Amino acid sequence: MKSKLEYIWLDGYKPTQSLRSKTMVRNDFGGTLEECPVWSFDGSSTEQAEGNDSDCLLKPVAIIPDPDRLNSFLVMTEVMNADGTPHVSNGRATIEEDDDDFWFGFEQEYFLIDTDTNLPLGFPENGFPAPQGPYYCSVGGKNSFGRQIVEEHLDMCLEAGLNVEGINAEVAAGQWEYQIFAKGAKRAGDEIWMARYLLERTAEKYGVAVDLHPKPLGDTDWNGSGMHANFSNGVMRDSGKEEIFTKICEEFGKNIQRHISVYGAENDQRLTGKHETQSIDQFSYGVSDRGASIRIPVGTIEDGWKGRLEDRRPASNADPYKVAAAVIKTTTEALK
Repeated sequence: MKSKLEYIWLDGYKPTQSLRSKTMVRNDFGGTLEECPVWSFDGSSTEQAEGNDSDCLLKPVAIIPDPDRLNSFLVMTEVMNADGTPHVSNGRATIEEDDDDFWFGFEQEYFLIDTDTNLPLGFPENGFPAPQGPYYCSVGGKNSFGRQIVEEHLDMCLEAGLNVEGINAEVAAGQWEYQIFAKGAKRAGDEIWMARYLLERTAEKYGVAVDLHPKPLGDTDWNGSGMHANFSNGVMRDSGKEEIFTKICEEFGKNIQRHISVYGAENDQRLTGKHETQSIDQFSYGVSDRGASIRIPVGTIEDGWKGRLEDRRPASNADPYKVAAAVIKTTTEALK
């Protein structure tokens, strides 16, 4: 039997990379990562190589069933140079150490865009819909827009085995969110990127675009889109000490640029100090404070200072690999 393997990778476009994919057909494929060969592609067409030396390599790193095509699999890959070293665009390679000690829960927000009007679903061609308020976790045709796409995407993610933990409509019309949890930074990044791929392909069927820009509606009172990063390691989950969490938060405050540099392009348009954000050049942390850089969930305190922190600064277009790498680095430095 012939199987289709959809190889997925990130291109070299700046400041925000895009997803790319192409299909390989294999005979008698058993569905394992080990059976997926390294494959080459034309890097000169993706801003990853020059035309006179254009071969780049796709190294498979994760595989899941493709829920939308028969006898098919989605293969997440990372881009390597022809000599087998990581390509400069390879965000996954920035994760230096990875095991199950660090757990990540990413909250991926996004807008669904009408490709005819280039506006979010639910927005009239002229002007704006009713102000924010009725859209968050909304129900009904006057407040919820794009639910069929969102539900289909959720079903496909679950069928594929991605660890999506929930979905909800967000505060603006046409804005939605899904949450993914994984143990290990690379696995968390793999799952977010594969879920993004499935979202793009689902919306494509309806002639709708997915917008991950952190502030697609510009300088308005409409919220932007983030990818809040919830994280913990063994010490945070087990110590039961407030000072541990204080040390980590203080260390994050010493390394603002390290994080902001990988938390998404044009994030300054979103991190203004308004609309549940802290200013991009400032740092704060607080219990249940959704306007802080890092929120300490009340559940962490109720559990005896055991649990997670939420970095609210990553933008919706951030690379989860790079976000996780920065979080691990700063947290590890704080606990030395």
